[in-house]
Amino acid sequence: MRPLVFRSFYLALLLNAVIIIQAQDLPDWEGGFPDGCTTITVGKKASSDGSVFTSHTDDSHRTRSWMNIISAKDHKPGIMVPMYKRVPDDSKAMPTYKHIKIGEIPQVEHTYAYLNTAYPSMNEHQLGIGESTFSGRNELQSDSGLIDCQRLCQLMVERCTTAREAIKMAGELTGKYGWNDYGEALTIADKTEVWHFEIVGPGKGKTGSVWAAQRVPDEHISINANGSTIKEMDLNNSDYFMASDNIFDVAIKNGWWRENEGTFRFCYAYAPKSRTSLAARRREWRVFDLLAPSLKLDPWAENYPFSVKPDKPVTKEQLVSVFKDYYEGTDFNFIKDLTVTDDEGKTVISPLANPQMPYEMNKLFKINGGWGWRGERTIARWYTMYATIIQCRDWLPDEIGGVVWMAIDNVASSIYIPIYCNVTDLPDPYKTPGREHGYTTESAWWAFNRLGTIAAHRWGDMRHDLDDVWGPWQADLFDNQRIIEKKAFDMYDPKNPKDVIRFLTKYTKEWGYKVVNKAWELGDFLWTKYDEKF
Repeated sequence: MRPLVFRSFYLALLLNAVIIIQAQDLPDWEGGFPDGCTTITVGKKASSDGSVFTSHTDDSHRTRSWMNIISAKDHKPGIMVPMYKRVPDDSKAMPTYKHIKIGEIPQVEHTYAYLNTAYPSMNEHQLGIGESTFSGRNELQSDSGLIDCQRLCQLMVERCTTAREAIKMAGELTGKYGWNDYGEALTIADKTEVWHFEIVGPGKGKTGSVWAAQRVPDEHISINANGSTIKEMDLNNSDYFMASDNIFDVAIKNGWWRENEGTFRFCYAYAPKSRTSLAARRREWRVFDLLAPSLKLDPWAENYPFSVKPDKPVTKEQLVSVFKDYYEGTDFNFIKDLTVTDDEGKTVISPLANPQMPYEMNKLFKINGGWGWRGERTIARWYTMYATIIQCRDWLPDEIGGVVWMAIDNVASSIYIPIYCNVTDLPDPYKTPGREHGYTTESAWWAFNRLGTIAAHRWGDMRHDLDDVWGPWQADLFDNQRIIEKKAFDMYDPKNPKDVIRFLTKYTKEWGYKVVNKAWELGDFLWTKYDEKF
């Protein structure tokens, strides 16, 4: 079989090169990005232990791969916060963004500590944020504003302690200083509830924003997969809905909705093509079908409920499994037709069949709709920079209750470690810039990217080797969480929580170094074990 495998291996390398080159400047499809992010939310009564969850896979070819902790700070009057416009930068070793200063806004007296990921993800008060781009109507994007999505996430975690506070602040700031990004959905969780916040620009040359927010019922789960999902809104019910003052006026003025033509639905007014995007809709269906299969939702439907009640309380283990999914066992599995004949005349799955390469196969063979916003993509992606599952709990002190479960690179070949929301430091490999400066063994992202790249070429075999290691380690992390947190709670002093913070920082760093070292080791192991099979 060696000649067959060599042919497949080199074809895989060629396809990888083609897609990387072509994906560096993907067009801004109105209404959906096949390469964008996925976020899943869980209300406190829908989770197995009463936690509120939000999450995020940063599926991107350009955003930064490193992260750090930003400390809480007091600021003198008159201090300003710079605002930036991110633009593609191909002058570095790998595609990235450069951030050009376009203005500034006044700083507040005090800012909170937070985990500074590409999209800042959680602060010291258990305010957590996930993100998913849905683009919206192209004519709504305005370069006149100062605030983009990454800066808005930063402002939220720096200045707010609850989801409602973050949404109201976002509306005020983008209304005054302007939103300069495309359509974005932020899934904002605190210790008691989780909301979806969707925002678009006010129109070319205008300063402001148009936005809507809907709360996920405590008993429900929800998802955003690069498609606007907020539909009908009862703005008299402020417990579940919020919106900008201009939400109807902009739609009416542009002819996107008429009061005498039926109920206003935000997604159809401001991002209609997101409801025709298979890249978005199929992921929506898959998440709901995995967690609420009794609903028997139609995988070809144009719309799904904003949120649903899961069949069983959702666990962290289930969320990890959902994010690893690539439709295996369904009619939408991208490898369903990728078979070859080996040297003995047997029909076997091609070595190309894996959760990364089918995206390229989708483009090449037009599987399940082909490429673009009309095509499809899986939940697990080979170009994920990092992924978070954010856990918020109101029965624990903030120092213990808020956890960002963090995975680096493709979650199908990675592992989540806990980063508690008050830790003061991270392992050095997580803080080390990697992509823009090229390959380095000092970077956590390169450790996991190398591992995932190797595993991609014989995923059918190598995934079992990864599962044999990461599966028990992930189980240990989840099983030991209660033990670690009991130790932390027993030493907790609300007047002086430094010992707890030090203890949890040490725990986070120990696991960070442990998994990075193992990722390098596993990459060497796979390369050695399968060398003759390449």
